[in-house]
Amino acid sequence: MIDAQIVKEALKKNKVRTEVFKDIEYLRFTDDYKDIPRGTAIFKDFVVWGYPHIGRIFQLTTGLPEQFNAPVWVEEKVDGYNTRIFSYKGEIYTLTRGGYICPFTTDRVREFISEKFFEENPHLVLCAEVAGPENPYVEEFPPYIQEDIAFFVFDIMKKGEQGFLPYREKLRIIDKYGLPHVEMFGRFELTQIEEIKRLLKKLNQEKREGVVFKEDAERDKRVKYITSYANINDIKVTSLNMLGLPADYYTNRLLRLALFIEEEQVEKNESLYKEIGEAFLEGIFKACQMVRSEGKVYRTFRCRFNKKENALLFLEQMKHASAHIQIAERSLEKKGRYYLLEFDKVFLNMTGLLGHLLKGGSVID
Repeated sequence: MIDAQIVKEALKKNKVRTEVFKDIEYLRFTDDYKDIPRGTAIFKDFVVWGYPHIGRIFQLTTGLPEQFNAPVWVEEKVDGYNTRIFSYKGEIYTLTRGGYICPFTTDRVREFISEKFFEENPHLVLCAEVAGPENPYVEEFPPYIQEDIAFFVFDIMKKGEQGFLPYREKLRIIDKYGLPHVEMFGRFELTQIEEIKRLLKKLNQEKREGVVFKEDAERDKRVKYITSYANINDIKVTSLNMLGLPADYYTNRLLRLALFIEEEQVEKNESLYKEIGEAFLEGIFKACQMVRSEGKVYRTFRCRFNKKENALLFLEQMKHASAHIQIAERSLEKKGRYYLLEFDKVFLNMTGLLGHLLKGGSVID
């Protein structure tokens, strides 16, 4: 367990909050505090540590030998949202990256993760990415998922312990229980830069997000590397709500994009520049049209629930998640085996500024 004195200090500094999900009360770290990462959750008998921050390299040729001292395992970085899956009093629950028990992911998890795994391993925590067009958090998803969602395990932790199980132990457990997992491309020597580059070019052509490198050594260091497709797509998807993100969100992606193109010697032509410009402007044009016709900028999400009560819990949780986004329910109805929830995320900052400007308002810059 985490030292009680540290928890008291964090509470005084508003780094920890008490949360309640149904009949479960727990503490959630809202920010990093000392060596405790954001999203760490403290339950009565155990702790689920937050998922650590992972650095990102912008160049393969210099980045890999600079960051690693041993061969690396290479896995796909799936475009979705992070969850930690654990058992508590015989039930399976999931935590968001920020440490909330998620009503949506918890509702769906048993369809993808065998209960037998937690019956035999109640001390373990699965770290997974949830991705697909019908997830309630992120707009982007891998091209090979055309409906609903899927789970992809990429790490395994122990309750109460930071760090992860060794890579080969993770592979053994995934194989034993048939756990769904991210695509694993194998183990590479640091001298195999050209093979890794070819892999990244292939992933870029397939419109996949990128990879995570995991060092085959005791320190288990990790870094991420993102494809040029993912950088442009990030801009394209988020430009509808450009004011909802910090400026460095876009400058970082432009820098990553430029360095990827430069290192991989991608042709710098009019088509590339046109694609980047459209990525920025199409979302803004669409936002203007929304404000003119409907008075708000929003994006519609849809997701499937097994239980109606979980859909209602999810809506209530989302309504308190951000002061800059308003949640507006469109519909919740039974369709086939699922309850289908549709809702809008209304982007208040973008709505407010565009509404002001389109009415002839002025700003001081």
